[in-house]
Order: sequence, then C-alpha cells, then structure tokens
Amino acid sequence: METISNKVLWVFNMGNSKPTRTPLPTSIQLMSKDSSSTKDEKEKMKRLPYALDIGSLMYTMVATQSYFIYVVGVTSAYMSNLGKKH
Repeated sequence: METISNKVLWVFNMGNSKPTRTPLPTSIQLMSKDSSSTKDEKEKMKRLPYALDIGSLMYTMVATQSYFIYVVGVTSAYMSNLGKKH
C-alpha cells in the first residue's frame, strides 16, 4: 500500500530515496546570506518548484508526519528569496 509520503517522494523523483532518522541533517545551516543576490540568479531560482516542495512538506507534516515541522519551518523561511543551497 502506497502512503501519502511515498506519493510525494515520487512526485519529486525521490521514490527510491533511503530513509533517515532526521528529516533535515543538523549539519545543514540555511541562512539569509545564502539567498539569491543577483538578478540572474533570482530569475533562475524563480523557475524552481520550491513553493510546491514546501507545500508538499506541509501537507505531509499535517497529514502524516508531525516530525516534518522542523523541516518546514526552516525551509519555508526562504520562499521569497531562495538560493541554490536552499
């Protein structure tokens, strides 16, 4: 039986991903300084489905996996000006 979480993984071509104990490794530090700074980079980042990614994480968090709260909180902070690291 396919779960909602598995369906979301397949939408983003991550269906074969290996599970991990922590949804966002503590070694990843996202900061405002990592946001896009040039016009070209901002245009490139606008073409990425970042908002869709965050929305899918939020849906998964609410519907099935409450431990995603941390991931959604950290990643959604950069929706208005994301960079490559985000």
